[in-house]
Amino acid sequence: MKKDIHNRNDIIRLVDTFYEKIKTDQVIGFIFNEVANVNWESHLPKMYDFWENVLFFTGNFDGNPMQKHKELHNKCPLSHAHFDHWNEVFRLTVDELFVGEKAEEIKLRAKSISDVIMYKTIQ
Repeated sequence: MKKDIHNRNDIIRLVDTFYEKIKTDQVIGFIFNEVANVNWESHLPKMYDFWENVLFFTGNFDGNPMQKHKELHNKCPLSHAHFDHWNEVFRLTVDELFVGEKAEEIKLRAKSISDVIMYKTIQ
């Protein structure tokens, strides 16, 4: 039975499951694997901190996602379709694993954050 997102362990489960899908995704996987050349060992803990801070206001994230996406866009132009697809995979992953208030909140926040990053990146 699904439960809501309650803590960092739930965030880790969500992030790990999501990025396992992204690594092999036919639409945006190449951006992570070939363009950004993501070092997953260092990237995943940053994403744990990011999403834990987004959902639980832990203050444990230190980074500049906007700058990272601008740099990425300079290497490979990102499109609305890329952002829409990222959101779809994220939403489906949350729905696959969790149900509840925090699950709904993280989907809304993810969409809001990606909208801002998209707007400021691909202008």
